[in-house]
Amino acid sequence: MDDWPAGVIHALQLDGTGGAGAVSWDEVLAWRPGEGCLWVHLHLDEPEARAWLEEASGLNDIAVDGLLMEETRPRVLTRGSNLLLTLRGINLNPGEDPEDMVSLRLWSDGERIISVRRRRLQSTEDLLALLQRGDGPVSAVELLVAWLDRLVDRMGDSIEGFEDAALALEEDLIANETGQLRGAVALLRKRTISVRRYLAPQREALARLTAEPLTWIGELDRLRLREIADRQVRLVEAIDELRERAAVAHDELAARLSEQLNARMYLLSLVAALFLPLGFFTGLMGINVGGMPGVDSDIAFWFVAGGCAVAAALVLLAFRLRRWL
Repeated sequence: MDDWPAGVIHALQLDGTGGAGAVSWDEVLAWRPGEGCLWVHLHLDEPEARAWLEEASGLNDIAVDGLLMEETRPRVLTRGSNLLLTLRGINLNPGEDPEDMVSLRLWSDGERIISVRRRRLQSTEDLLALLQRGDGPVSAVELLVAWLDRLVDRMGDSIEGFEDAALALEEDLIANETGQLRGAVALLRKRTISVRRYLAPQREALARLTAEPLTWIGELDRLRLREIADRQVRLVEAIDELRERAAVAHDELAARLSEQLNARMYLLSLVAALFLPLGFFTGLMGINVGGMPGVDSDIAFWFVAGGCAVAAALVLLAFRLRRWL
């Protein structure tokens, strides 16, 4: 809306029936508990948004610091009925890498939700689309559960893409198509390592969230949170499996490349061994001293060439008898 300060992405009030309406900034400032769930979403890098959080939001210093931290890792912090939640989501923004994960930071007391971001998170857009259709959450806890549900769903879709990439790599290895695989294997390993860096602590954060004694999280919502936490556990297990498959593919590729190098070196060694006696023989015949036999003969060259051919044949026969060829 026109009166929103810079850095306010949206300020919505849930209508209790699955929809939400934008509210003016004066209504945000005048909001009181019991008037319906208020969701304020801010851009972290805007000074006006930061100033409102620090001076007029009513949040304590711990909550404000948690929302405004430059770098975050997944964690859950509660005090009384207040929840501070920091998670990570897959980066689905155009032109950016999925493993460059986007932070999700929010605070809630069960009636109001304040969230901040730097980069766009697709799960947030999914939630807004639900509210616009009138199929969204009706309370703060349902908004939290729906948000986390979409966050984990989007993550699962991306990890399925990683699995497809791993399967394609394995098929190329079986088909012995190793031309461009080194870069693809390195990229897959980089992505799985980067994603797991945040998924492992996020698994613990979601598990802790299900156990926190927040009075505004009912039993049914707690069950849904447990199901989301279980899906997060399965995603971590899938990432671990992908890391192992990528490591196996890397080792197999290294072995293939080593075999190819050894085969080339072996061939070069055989060629060198073949031409060593020939080089000695021709070098001996080419010395410029008196008394060389056949100097005045018209057919001496052909005797030398024939001798080289016989020597080469004998060397090849020796290679064959020793099973070197």
